[in-house]
Amino acid sequence: MASIKIVLRKSKKRKDNTCPLALRITKDRKSTFIYLGKYIEEKHWDETSGKVLKSHPNSVRLNNLILKKLAETNDTVIELDTKEEFVSTGEIKNKIKRRGKNVTFFQLAGERIERYERKGTFSVSNAEKSILNNFRKFLGGSDIYFHEINSPLIEKFKVFCKGELGHKPRTITNHLIIIRTLFNLAIKEGIVDRKYYPFAGDNVKIRIGSGLKMGLTQEEIRKIENLELESNTSIWHARNIWLFSFYFAGVRISDVLKIKWSDFKDGRLYYQMDKNDKPVTLKIPDKAKAILKYYEPEKRFDKDFVFPDLKHADPNNIKDIFTKTRTAARRFNKYLKKIAEITGIEKNLSNHIARHSFGNIAGDKINPLMLQKLYRHSNLKTTINYQANFIHKEADDALDAVVDF
Repeated sequence: MASIKIVLRKSKKRKDNTCPLALRITKDRKSTFIYLGKYIEEKHWDETSGKVLKSHPNSVRLNNLILKKLAETNDTVIELDTKEEFVSTGEIKNKIKRRGKNVTFFQLAGERIERYERKGTFSVSNAEKSILNNFRKFLGGSDIYFHEINSPLIEKFKVFCKGELGHKPRTITNHLIIIRTLFNLAIKEGIVDRKYYPFAGDNVKIRIGSGLKMGLTQEEIRKIENLELESNTSIWHARNIWLFSFYFAGVRISDVLKIKWSDFKDGRLYYQMDKNDKPVTLKIPDKAKAILKYYEPEKRFDKDFVFPDLKHADPNNIKDIFTKTRTAARRFNKYLKKIAEITGIEKNLSNHIARHSFGNIAGDKINPLMLQKLYRHSNLKTTINYQANFIHKEADDALDAVVDF
């Protein structure tokens, strides 16, 4: 359990010879401080008792403040020790500073977005911004406190998402997940009491459906491969990027564009996934090698990007790379729609369907453990659930056994 004490920070002495009073939280030999916003001279401080001496004109008021802060902090520490297996001094400090503060939903959400952007994860921050903008629109542009977010309000928001915004069930679920995540964070930081949690018990239930994933067939892949396109055109480049993604088991387009020539060694591709920072290595298929040859004449140096879309991006500017990657992905999707129209493919041909197409063709032919490695999933269950979208043989056989008579 953490130890708590009020101290006078003599090392922070000001020009008027006063020092700040601070709450010191120590745990596992690590200390952090919360300043009380009060300053006194050393001669008015009793270090042994941790109190302001009577010689100070406001000693009674300051000592009452000290007792109040100690009581609040002890309550918080006991609460955290009861609920958490491990909590750091930083987490204790954060919760104490939050306690009693009127932090609104969008204030906390803004802090979360800011943290993502400082880390450079703009794909996440942009997605959450969009969701938060929809929630704010539902609220008529106003902010809201966490204790005001209840089951009836969330049910109305679901209706708003479906009726006004035209969202599908999975999109609505994503909106509710963000609200729930922020509510859990607010509870953890002491902003709101758990009794107001709208997702507990018989309240709002969030059910994540598997959705319908549809990939291309081998015949449809061949149509894309065999399509005659003028070299070095935008549509030709979009086709190359899509096929390159497919040949590497559906690697994300954002990762494809960030691949550098230095990532290829001994006939293998070595790269790190953006989504979870996982290192990945895969053999270079012959068809992928053929695509690489198209772009090799434009190679400027070993660490140059393979594909042209990021060649003019600032390699030290994460936001610039993200913006150019997103712009390229949108452009590819536009040309993929044209490719589908030309080849007669009626499915929604997009960047992401490359991954679904690999899964569709793999079906139940490849061991799930190997697919887990190819998909770069952390959990085998994720792979099995994903691949279930593309395994139809048993269901088809069962259907035939009944209707073929």
